[in-house]
Amino acid sequence: MIRTVLAGPYHRRAEKVRIGYSMWGFLGSGVVDTPDGARAFRRSFVDALAGDEHEMVFLQKNRDLEEAGLDLTDRFVWNPSGLPALETVVLEWRWPLPGRNTTSCGTPGHTCDLHRQAELLWHYAAAPRTTLLIWDLDRQLPSDAEVRRLPGVVVGEFALAHTVGAHHVPCPVPDEALDRADPVLLARRRRATPLVYVGNQYDRDDHFDTFFAPAARVVRHQVAGKWPHISRWPHLTFSGRAGFADVARIHAGALATVLLLPSRYREVGHMTSRWWESLFEGCLPLVPADVYGAHSFVPKELIVNDGREVLERIGWLQGIAGTREHAATIATCLSFLEPFRCSAVTRTVLSAMEKPR
Repeated sequence: MIRTVLAGPYHRRAEKVRIGYSMWGFLGSGVVDTPDGARAFRRSFVDALAGDEHEMVFLQKNRDLEEAGLDLTDRFVWNPSGLPALETVVLEWRWPLPGRNTTSCGTPGHTCDLHRQAELLWHYAAAPRTTLLIWDLDRQLPSDAEVRRLPGVVVGEFALAHTVGAHHVPCPVPDEALDRADPVLLARRRRATPLVYVGNQYDRDDHFDTFFAPAARVVRHQVAGKWPHISRWPHLTFSGRAGFADVARIHAGALATVLLLPSRYREVGHMTSRWWESLFEGCLPLVPADVYGAHSFVPKELIVNDGREVLERIGWLQGIAGTREHAATIATCLSFLEPFRCSAVTRTVLSAMEKPR
């Protein structure tokens, strides 16, 4: 919680707060072989949360330095083994991954994110002056989990229809990216690929079959990401995993994408960063109609019921590409991002963590 103290008879100053943050990911571009989608917003969110006067302490290992060679120790503090005194702690929720974080420490291939999270959770949830936010980025925390009921714990979820007792803490849109997005310049870009999808296969086969594959059989397309099981789509183009920086390049050359979501996401309106990552490059996001609250993310013209409608929308976009109508459509889509600005999400988080134990 952010507090102030007296600094003289007429002035008040902010008291420095140490904020703990547990993540198993990167603040920079990281490495290719990782599913860390939070890289798109994590640095903006961390900077907004810390501000100029608060100290951010990362509580998992420094993967940016150890794996990607990016040294950020002049800006942030890492404490991957201790339990420092903290007023607030944010946990990006981790879950069991058999063969990785469920094995014994020191086992080949072992990652210690889950063990470390358990240590942090039970220590800080019991600390009388610490509020702990569990941010369930992947919707993996069961609705009946014991930790939801601990007195020092607040739960945040991307979902519009979030779990009872949780707070709506959506995927934050970086303010600086939204402020510099220019619909006219984006509409003028040459886009050689009508349809793309950037993301991993996990639990998306049914959405892919219904919305993406039928259209991709007709138009030029690209699917980038980890798709280990593709034998059922022999005529589609899968390009494999893309580096973090390549995501923007792929979207920049494409006219449209489809926001494919696992059922546990779409049933509650849990929208990922692909929504605005594509839009910031002028690649218009088509949202399946079975996504809860689809109208909260795009105008009705970009909500689709099946692959046939995806193909129809692509034809329409090809017809208006580069025109004022195209720019106006991009501008309308950008306006849907306003409630999800990182600055607004940060205020929601700080407000939620101010609640008494």
